[in-house]
Amino acid sequence: MTVTDEAILTIKGMILSGELQPGDRLPPEKELSERLGLSRSSMREAVKALEVLRVLDVRRGDGTYVTSLEPELLLEAMSFVVDARRDDESMLELFAVRRILEPAAAALATPHLDRAAVAALRASIEEAGADPDVERLVAHDLAFHADIVRAAGNGYLSTLLESLSGRTARARLWRGLTDENAVERTLREHAALVDAIEAGDAVLVEALAIAHIAGVETWLRRWSGADSTTPPH
Repeated sequence: MTVTDEAILTIKGMILSGELQPGDRLPPEKELSERLGLSRSSMREAVKALEVLRVLDVRRGDGTYVTSLEPELLLEAMSFVVDARRDDESMLELFAVRRILEPAAAALATPHLDRAAVAALRASIEEAGADPDVERLVAHDLAFHADIVRAAGNGYLSTLLESLSGRTARARLWRGLTDENAVERTLREHAALVDAIEAGDAVLVEALAIAHIAGVETWLRRWSGADSTTPPH
């Protein structure tokens, strides 16, 4: 382990122990490095690394602060990693992650989706179906899944899934343009999910969500193996 790694772990430990809270200002670099027995250069590199991860916020002329540590902030680095890879194989991996996590999130959300939420979901489906259009469908699809996942009440899970969902939107758009009846099929599957949510059947909601996501995943696997002239990512 390098000295910089040790400095990162030390600062992380201060945050995890509660010594440093979200929004707190770190002691000056000289004071902190002397207190922890680390060189100022190692401390500086550790701070830079934690700034990239959005754990610390370096304000020039003011000092270094612990960020809010909100999920949306901390998962930004992962979003970059996802964006950096845009081949068919990585897209399939993203869909596989969605297929594992999103159905569980939908099941967790089911008890929290009340009549008003169910009505809003149905209205979204009706609006998307009133004037079928692939781009409008993808926008509806993103919002529909996000609304369900957010109801699970887990900020880290919803932020992660919204990020993954956004990165797979291009594949869903391409499917809508090339796969016959994709719009009708998607809206029908969404309606079935809402029916299960309204019935309070979390097990069925999870099963339907798995099938729904797997359908796009299967299409992408079939498409990428048959034709690679216009990548859907």
